[in-house]
Amino acid sequence: MEQEQAQEHPYTGKGKVLVMDDEENVRDIAGEMLKHLGYEVVCAAEGEAALTLYKDALEAGMPFDLVITDLTVPGGMGGKELIRRLYEIDPEVKAVVSSGYSNDPVMAHYTTYGFSRMVVKPYKLEELGKTVREVIST
Repeated sequence: MEQEQAQEHPYTGKGKVLVMDDEENVRDIAGEMLKHLGYEVVCAAEGEAALTLYKDALEAGMPFDLVITDLTVPGGMGGKELIRRLYEIDPEVKAVVSSGYSNDPVMAHYTTYGFSRMVVKPYKLEELGKTVREVIST
């Protein structure tokens, strides 16, 4: 019965989420899923852009409630470096690491690297929604 209710009522919420992924289709899908769940979403294609967006929002007094970052960005700043840099400007940052490679050490030990949670690609609406709502509400 509980599982049926969970499927009828996805993990909706409110908040401002920054999604960083080098793949446009992943950004689009994550963005649409999160918007469907009630979140405001801004996307970035790589870490430097995400860092700038985060800094600008923080300085404007409209900070992001959560960052979802791809672990690996070929030729660019990935999640591991991005989280380190985000902590330098905001020690209260909440971030979720994302990857299609679930056997990566960062995915297995995400808290060691400063992430609140991890989510595996391809995204599932219920898992993404649950993760985002739980991290934002802590």
